[in-house]
Amino acid sequence: MGEASSVFKAKVSTLESIEGIGSIRANSIKAFKDFARAEKEIGFIEKYKIKTLFLNDKDYPQRLLNCYDAPALLFYKGKANLNAPRIISIVGTRNNTEYGKNFTEKLVRDLAEVNVLVVSGLAFGIDAIAHKAALKYGQPTVGAVGHGLDIIYPSENKSLAKEMVQQEGGIISEFFSETKPDKHNFPLRNRIVAGLADATVVVETAVKGGSMITAKLADSYNRDVFALPGRVDDSKSKGCNYLIQFNKAILLTDAKQLLQIMGWEEKKKDNTPRQPELFAELSPEEHQLVQLLQEKEMVHIDEINLRSGLSSSSIAAAILNLELQNLIQALPGKMYRLI
Repeated sequence: MGEASSVFKAKVSTLESIEGIGSIRANSIKAFKDFARAEKEIGFIEKYKIKTLFLNDKDYPQRLLNCYDAPALLFYKGKANLNAPRIISIVGTRNNTEYGKNFTEKLVRDLAEVNVLVVSGLAFGIDAIAHKAALKYGQPTVGAVGHGLDIIYPSENKSLAKEMVQQEGGIISEFFSETKPDKHNFPLRNRIVAGLADATVVVETAVKGGSMITAKLADSYNRDVFALPGRVDDSKSKGCNYLIQFNKAILLTDAKQLLQIMGWEEKKKDNTPRQPELFAELSPEEHQLVQLLQEKEMVHIDEINLRSGLSSSSIAAAILNLELQNLIQALPGKMYRLI
């Protein structure tokens, strides 16, 4: 409709005639009157240099687009690349043991050697340990929060959040400013923690709680889930043991195992751009897929299906042939990239 103001000035009948709007959305748009609140939010965004990431923005976390409940709009304060090639979420209990603390710190230290972005929920316990370890080993880290970006909860983590932003990391939320850290916001926050990453690592948790919600969400998004095993009589390990026992998570022993499963082991790679003539023997369908994969570091199968216009069977055959020719690599979460 040209500009935002035209949307709100339009008649209901005009809005209803637009594909995908319908009468419910049209009437909802016309019923909106709280423009003063919108202006206030824009002022907050501008004052504190908050990035707004809408679904179709290029900087919007592309992994979230493959989740069925991706937030339409995100607020982000930071510089970390939310579409980094390798992202891991680490979650766990707020009342960790030394066992959980030591494992988390060592895991993050080893992952830092291959530039893995660490995501967590900025909570007490394992979350904070993961963020602090990332900072200690020179890696950016992102915290997803269940409130507006005008506050930090818990308040004890304010200095940690500030350091995360200053050291090329960031804080992200789907909530407007002045949104309080109400209990019902945190399951929503957990889906961002799960959806931002290629895989989720659970370090110490009871059978019920936020970490288990995050693990189940990650599993529902077809992401890999890893869990640290613990003693059978330890209440803080019962959740992890449960996930492993019922094949909801992979038993995790160290970073080397995780890197092997994720296909992230460091390999010497020729970064010289491939010349078009190297693909001269490819079929038209294979050529099309290669061109798509040349545009990005990684591409999800859903995006390939959408953008190529090819049938599922043609795409599957083309991918198989390209893999056999060692031209592309399949990654966790149904992502593909050129080798």
